[in-house]
Amino acid sequence: EEQTELFWNSSNFMQHWQEELAVPTICAVDGIATGAGCQWVAASDFVVSSPQASFCTPGVQLGLFCHTPAVPLVRAIGVKRAMDMLYTGRTVSAEEAHRFGLVTRVDEHPRHAARELAQELASRVSQVALRMGKKTLYQQASAPTVKDAYRIATPAMLDNLHNTHDARHGIDSFLQKKAPEWKHN
Repeated sequence: EEQTELFWNSSNFMQHWQEELAVPTICAVDGIATGAGCQWVAASDFVVSSPQASFCTPGVQLGLFCHTPAVPLVRAIGVKRAMDMLYTGRTVSAEEAHRFGLVTRVDEHPRHAARELAQELASRVSQVALRMGKKTLYQQASAPTVKDAYRIATPAMLDNLHNTHDARHGIDSFLQKKAPEWKHN
């Protein structure tokens, strides 16, 4: 009972932390991400991997199904592709993981590319829009129907548009063909 609670808390914390963090999470992979490592990858907002990286959930080959890695994996790549990885335990290459949508970018230098992505997100986009967008994206993605997703997304977009300086400034800057200067509010 105690082990179950500890395991559940750890797995739940990982997924919840990734979703609730106000800024995007970026994972760099330059090796093999297996089991919980693959779970971490699947839960991340962005994944940059080297061409040599690989991903697997080999539990079935050990007599243990990867139940908790399955949660973010299904959400990241869909049921059929997740079943392929989970039911066979096979290793997936970076190229295949990229085609699946598990990996966002493949780069020879994933740590460097991840840092560049972080710098781009920190300097080129409105942080208030990013925070609001990430929160709404996860909420609407878990909505049971498209109609419910729009019920979540529509008021969030209107809130962003009408109640943030950055949205008004960004639209004005676009119309004036100049770069915006974000205030992040």
